[in-house]
Amino acid sequence: MQRPLRVLVAKVGLDGHDRGAKIIATALRDNGMEVIYTGLRQTPDMVVNAALQEDVDAIGVSILSGAHMTVFPKIIQLMKEKGMNDVLLTGGGIIPDDDMQTLQAMGVGKLFAPGTTTTDIVAYIKEWVSIHRDF
Repeated sequence: MQRPLRVLVAKVGLDGHDRGAKIIATALRDNGMEVIYTGLRQTPDMVVNAALQEDVDAIGVSILSGAHMTVFPKIIQLMKEKGMNDVLLTGGGIIPDDDMQTLQAMGVGKLFAPGTTTTDIVAYIKEWVSIHRDF
C-alpha cells in the first residue's frame, strides 16, 4: 500500500496570523495527505530539520509578514545543503508578483496569493510530487 503524501505546513518568523495555514493544512488532510503543522514562530532551520525528520514530500510556508525574500531563500539554501532536491518548497501569503517570480527562479515552487482555492493548491502539490518524487 502506498503511503499518503506528507506535507509540512509552517509559519516562519514573528507572523502570528495562522488561520490561512490551518485552513490549508485541513484541506490537505481532507484530500488524503498527511500533514505536519509546525505551529507559529519557526525559523528556517527548524522548518528544514522538521521536514527532513518527517521525510516530507513538500513544505508549505505561509507568510504574511513581508519577510518572504529572506525566509524562502534561506529555506531553499538549507534544503539544497541537506540534499532535499526532490522536496517541493511552496507557500503563500502576501507576496508581490515580482517577488514570486524571483523566488521561483531560485527554485521555490509555485506561490499562492490570498483567494487561491484550496482545490488549486491540493492539485498543484499532488501533480508536483507525482512528477518529481518516486511515488
